[in-house]
Amino acid sequence: MNNLISIKSATLSEDIAQQLTNAIVQGNIPQGSKISEPELAKQYGVSRGPLREAIVKLEGLGLVTRTANVGARVIQLNTQDMLDTFTMREALEGMAARLAATAMPSDEINSLYALLDKHQAHLDANQDEHYVQQGGNDDFHLRIIHASGNAKLIRLLTEELYAVIRMYRHHTADQRRDPRQALREHRAILDAIANHEGDLAELLMRRHISRASQLLKQAMEHSSVASRT
Repeated sequence: MNNLISIKSATLSEDIAQQLTNAIVQGNIPQGSKISEPELAKQYGVSRGPLREAIVKLEGLGLVTRTANVGARVIQLNTQDMLDTFTMREALEGMAARLAATAMPSDEINSLYALLDKHQAHLDANQDEHYVQQGGNDDFHLRIIHASGNAKLIRLLTEELYAVIRMYRHHTADQRRDPRQALREHRAILDAIANHEGDLAELLMRRHISRASQLLKQAMEHSSVASRT
């Protein structure tokens, strides 16, 4: 952490929180590492006040834990937490897909088809390399969550689960096989939404996330075994 990062935002602490979130999700700040406020304040060129606000936000996102007399640390991913998180995700995103089948406007559906074409082109051009950096407007799941139109559901998924889910996805992406299967499942879910088949959209989304959790479980177990050999 030697380079000074320029922060330009009306809400400084939110900008810092976003920068730190991306760094944690992508592994630039390692799992289990201690959060050094002086070091980060120097890196970002900010005072400790907005930095502490940002760290509190990261705690709310589940990326950081704070222990008395120890301070804040980045979470350590583990299989049981992943399974618990994805069990919740399966139920909530299944509901989001069902609601999106009623609420999503046609222009957003067409935009999502274009997004999947973009993902297809990425796989074709990069020898089936995972598009792990996707986020925001390029995240298929996030777009469906917002299209549900349910504010409480959106808050639960985007504020309380989304960052940790991204972290799990990024952490094991290189060990998961066949990204084209995930893309095929995305198209099937979108087809159900486009046809206003809410029950089918929910079923397909739940199956998709259940499959993802099992693949993640295998990848995490493989990674754990490899690290011990």
